[in-house]
Amino acid sequence: MFKRLTLLWVLLRGDARQLWFALRHPQAPSWLKWGTAAIALYLFSPIDFIPDMLPFFGIADDLILVPLAIRWLLKRLPPEIAASTAKRDAS
Repeated sequence: MFKRLTLLWVLLRGDARQLWFALRHPQAPSWLKWGTAAIALYLFSPIDFIPDMLPFFGIADDLILVPLAIRWLLKRLPPEIAASTAKRDAS
């Protein structure tokens, strides 16, 4: 289980870095900025699909939905921005 959590962390960290580079790209589309703002709002909002007061389940929805939303945004990046951010993330 620890190996899976480590792998999840590495993937999330890489996706978060790529999203950061995409946001800073001069040709970043406005929908990317709005989508990232929505993810941040959901993450820090006290209103969740499953309340955080419930042990394990309250945090599990954040641990599942936020990485999926980030990955969803990254898959919709224009090819030139995706290629540019992937190169920056690899270095």
